Amino acid sequence: MSRQRTTSFLVAAVSIASMVGGATAAVGSTGQAGRSTGACGVLFDDFQYKSATDPDLAAHGWNARSEMGGPGVPGSAWPASNVSFVSSGGQTVAQLRATTNGTAAGTTNAELRRTTMNLRNGTYATRVRYADKPAAGPDGDHINETAFAIGPTRFDYDPIYSELDFTEYLPNGGWGETGPINYQTSWHTFREDPWDARTAENHQNRSLDGWHTYVTQVGNGHVRYFIDGKLTADHTVDQDGNTVLPRQDMSMNWNLWFIDLDAHQGTATSEYREQVDWAYYAKNETVSPAQADARVEKYRNHDTRYQDTMINTGNCENYQPPEH
Repeated sequence: MSRQRTTSFLVAAVSIASMVGGATAAVGSTGQAGRSTGACGVLFDDFQYKSATDPDLAAHGWNARSEMGGPGVPGSAWPASNVSFVSSGGQTVAQLRATTNGTAAGTTNAELRRTTMNLRNGTYATRVRYADKPAAGPDGDHINETAFAIGPTRFDYDPIYSELDFTEYLPNGGWGETGPINYQTSWHTFREDPWDARTAENHQNRSLDGWHTYVTQVGNGHVRYFIDGKLTADHTVDQDGNTVLPRQDMSMNWNLWFIDLDAHQGTATSEYREQVDWAYYAKNETVSPAQADARVEKYRNHDTRYQDTMINTGNCENYQPPEH
């Protein structure tokens, strides 16, 4: 199903892309765990930060979005302060919050994002906590709770546009669907106006309230999505037979935003929350969900809070498509 998302995640992607020219990926480790078994390296973050303004967050290649724009409700805000770091189950986790009183001016969203685009083939994994109910205020809003990878777009039907939605969770529905519903979408390209998306997509009509681990394997012609170790989608091509594997480098991101304000009840403010425990990426390596969990546990046993050992030379170099 093609779901128009009002500029999708593109404003954020373009903003990230603008940072890349003057930034390099932070490389190193704050712990003692060894290099990945994969030859091309890994990225791991346990999100042990103090706030969205913690210098280590930027030094490790992340930031909290602050600029206006899509997706979601036109005129709504994305304050960086909507991303914080809190304690949950004995761990520090990233927390995203989104609020609305039913008006655009009274609506805020949140996004935590990677500022360097250097992720493509391999295995992405993240442990995320979604909530079916708001933390405060009336329920029922069309809220989108997400984790995804994305690259920039340059024009309609850009042939190298790349986006992988590991999970888009709508506890109260939206886009004409009732909730709870979760999507995995692999993109080939799209046109903004009139909307036309070329994708492969699967969905699950069930609750994902609470903590779940989302793993996405990219390579050998497939994009495979797992929830808690169970395969939920296997994508190869879009509806026209075009590949949905990424054709350019991407960033890894999480956001929480309102699709529209149609379902808000009354004038009281509702607050929704999404939490992220950790992020892991193994470059050019197929890692099973069980292996990803084991590697994260090893990092934690060695008190490794952050590690970036990725290399982009020789057989590990990401192919750069020609300009179009």
